[in-house]
Amino acid sequence: MAMKCVFLFPGQGSQAVGMGEDFYKGSSRVREIFDKASEVSGIDFERLWFTSNSDLDKTEFTQPAILLISLIAHKLFEEELPIKPLYALGHSLGEVSALSAVGAIEMYDAINLVKKRGELMAKACENQEVGMLVSLGLSDEKVEEVCNEARAQGAKVWPVNYNCDGQIVIAGAKKDLLELEGKLKDAGARRAMLLAMSVASHCELLNSAVEPFKTELEKVIKDEFKAPVISNVTAKPYASKEEALELLPKQLVSPVLYKQSIQNIDDEVDCYIEFGHGNVLKGLNRKITKKPHFNISNLESLEATIDALKDM
Repeated sequence: MAMKCVFLFPGQGSQAVGMGEDFYKGSSRVREIFDKASEVSGIDFERLWFTSNSDLDKTEFTQPAILLISLIAHKLFEEELPIKPLYALGHSLGEVSALSAVGAIEMYDAINLVKKRGELMAKACENQEVGMLVSLGLSDEKVEEVCNEARAQGAKVWPVNYNCDGQIVIAGAKKDLLELEGKLKDAGARRAMLLAMSVASHCELLNSAVEPFKTELEKVIKDEFKAPVISNVTAKPYASKEEALELLPKQLVSPVLYKQSIQNIDDEVDCYIEFGHGNVLKGLNRKITKKPHFNISNLESLEATIDALKDM
């Protein structure tokens, strides 16, 4: 198939109790992956995904849970329709999912890597009241201006996720974010609200996590890329172990340039396929591109996506 597809992988915020249950009940292969993932990581994924619990919103558990369902969705798709993507692109932790999907990190190594990533992020933020806030309805430039002015007055706030026009996520100290809400609304924001996040991602508050994460990454990253991965840091493709070791640790303290990444590649591609629970990235892509977007989050959407691609 000559279809030029981009494989997309979501980050934190896409999790929900019950996600993946259709895959689990409908596929013995998925149950085998579940058991092996639980064994190698020490995480009871069946409890984490399918029972009400507080762990699912803790970053050291959220990240492996989201990565695992994304890679299961990708694996089931690949077994039915082995398309080589033009690029793979993940949002934040989704970049690790993307690396695994193109063969640069083995699945179970990736699970343990993002578990460690979450632990390092949580440790960097411990004993600090931190969080993340989303601004809706303001331009990038205006949000940056408001944040710059706040930092000049001593506030710890940084624009960190450039999701789509009019939507930017800001990370920092929670008390400073609460003050920033009013400033953003005064500047014309349609909405500004705190998100349910226990860490402050993609800003200098995670500096202490960078080198330890690089050490962990070096143990598992391979120089075997079936397709290039788009870096969240540069919004440009890379396809080597050396580049991954430079860019992925830097991602912890750099903004996620998701919007810019889609804009940079959109002219080259025919469609986007999102692997994992929900359709967070589909919602963003509707505001960035007019290209078709498919999401694989259960067996029904897997079948529908395969049928649609065969007809294109």
